[in-house]
Amino acid sequence: MRLAKPVWSLMVAAISGLLLAASFPRPDLFLFAWVALVPLLLVMRHRPFVSGFTAGVVFFATVLYWLNFVMTTYGGLQPIFSLLAYFFLIVYLAAYFGVATWFSCQLEAIFKIPYLLTLPPLWVSLEYLRGVLFTGFPWAIIGYSQQNFSLAIQSSDVTGVYGVSLMLVVVNCAIAGIITAPKSRLAWLGVAATIMISISHFGYGIWREGQPLEQRAEQLQVALIQGNIEQAQKWAPDNRHLSIDRYQSLSAQAAGNQPDLIIWPEAATPFFLQDQSELAARVKQLPVQLETSLLIGSPAYRQLSPDKYEYYNSAYLFSSAGEELGRSDKIHLVPFGEYVPFGRLLAFIDKLVVGMGDFSPGQVRPLPLNGHHLGVLICYEAIFPQLARKYVQQGSDLLVNLTNDAWFGHSSAPYQHLAMTRFRAIENRIWIARAANTGISALISPAGNVTLAGPIFVPLQLSGMVGLGAETTFYTRFGDIFAYICLGISGGFLTLLFLRRQKISKGSTS
Repeated sequence: MRLAKPVWSLMVAAISGLLLAASFPRPDLFLFAWVALVPLLLVMRHRPFVSGFTAGVVFFATVLYWLNFVMTTYGGLQPIFSLLAYFFLIVYLAAYFGVATWFSCQLEAIFKIPYLLTLPPLWVSLEYLRGVLFTGFPWAIIGYSQQNFSLAIQSSDVTGVYGVSLMLVVVNCAIAGIITAPKSRLAWLGVAATIMISISHFGYGIWREGQPLEQRAEQLQVALIQGNIEQAQKWAPDNRHLSIDRYQSLSAQAAGNQPDLIIWPEAATPFFLQDQSELAARVKQLPVQLETSLLIGSPAYRQLSPDKYEYYNSAYLFSSAGEELGRSDKIHLVPFGEYVPFGRLLAFIDKLVVGMGDFSPGQVRPLPLNGHHLGVLICYEAIFPQLARKYVQQGSDLLVNLTNDAWFGHSSAPYQHLAMTRFRAIENRIWIARAANTGISALISPAGNVTLAGPIFVPLQLSGMVGLGAETTFYTRFGDIFAYICLGISGGFLTLLFLRRQKISKGSTS
C-alpha cells in the first residue's frame, strides 16, 4: 500500500525533527544540525505550514521530554494534566517552525525567491520572538546545538546565538537547493555564496581562538559547592540542619585550597538568612571561620505591612569578616514555577516551587567584591542573553550562575542548561562560575570552554581559578542587533506578501 504524498512528506519532515533533536545534549551529535533540516526543506512545498509544524512537534517533544518529569514529580500534577500542559506547550513552540516554513514557501511561490534568501532571516526572527514573547522561552534555539563546536560559536560575541542559528539554516538551505535542482545555476550560486559565508564565519572563529581570550590580569580562586540535596527533602524543616551540615563540611574541604570566594547554589539555605535564627547565625559565621568570602543562594523577603510580604529568590554575598556586602534578587522569574501569571484569574493553579508565596522580581544589581563586581544569574536566568549583557554593562567582572537543576532529574535538561550558559561567556567574553545543587557545577572560560566540571547528583566541591574582567564585545555594546536586522528583513518580506494580497484583492473586486 502506497502512502499518499502529503502523509509521506510529513514523515520526512518528522525525520528533520529527530535529527535536529539528536544534535542537542544529549546525545549531542552536533554535526547532525548542519543537515537536519534538509529532509524538511525537500518536502515542505507539499504542505508548507504542516510540514514545518510536524518537524517542530517532533523536535520539541524530544528535546523537552523531561518536562513531564518536572510537572508530575515536583509539580504534583496528575499524569493526564501533565501531558495536556506538555502538549499545549509543544504545539505552541512547533507553530514557530510552521510559520517560518509557510512564509518561506509563500515567498517562493509568489515571488520566486529561493529558500536560501528567506528562510534564514525568518527562522532567526521567530527564534528571537520565541525568546521574548509571553515572558520568553528561548530554550533549544538551534544555535545552541553547536556548544561543543568551538569554531562555529565564537561569532556569538558579535551576533549572539542567533548568528549560529542563521549559519545552520543557510547551510541546510544550500544543500537542499542543490539536491532539488542540481543543474540550476541559481542553486550553485547559492552554494558558492554559502561557502563564502562559511569561510567568513569559521575564519572568525579561528582568529578568535587565536586570541588570549582566557587570560586576565587579575584572577580569583573560587570554590563551587554542590550539596546534592534532594528536592523532595529540601524544604522539610527536619532536614534543614542536615543541609547546612553538608554545605558547611564541603566548604571546609574547599577552604584547604584557600579560595577567595566560596559559592553555594540557588536556595542553598531553605530558610531566611535575614532572620535571627540559629541556622542563619551558623551560615553567617562560616566566612569568618574559613577566612573567605561566601556567596549564598537564599530566599528573602520584604515586609510591606503587618500581614503582607514580598518574597525574592536571592543571593547574599558575605565578606571574610562576616559583613553582608549585598544582595542580588532574581529578575526573570519562572512562570508557574515562581509565580502564577495573571494570579487573580489563575488562582486555582499551584506553583511548582514549594515553601512560600509568589516571588517578586528584582533589579540588575552587581555585588561588590574587593574592588570588583559579581553579576549573579539565578537558575534559568542564564538562558536569557539580554540579562547577562546588562550585568556586564553595569560593571560585572565575573558572572555567577546559581542554580538548582534537581528538578530535571537524570535527564538531558542539566546538560542543555549548561550548553546555553556557555554562550553567555562568549557573548561578553567573561568568565562564568556555576554552582548547581545537584550539578552540573562548572567553570566556563570567555571562549565558552568548560575548564572544570563535576558529575550530577554527587555532593562535591570544585576549586579552580577564574579571570576577572569582561571584554567589551560588539554584542555587549549593541545586543541583539543581528536579530533585529533579521526582523527588519522578515518585516520587508511580510510587507511584500501583504501588498501582493492587497493588489489581488483589489483586482478581484474591480
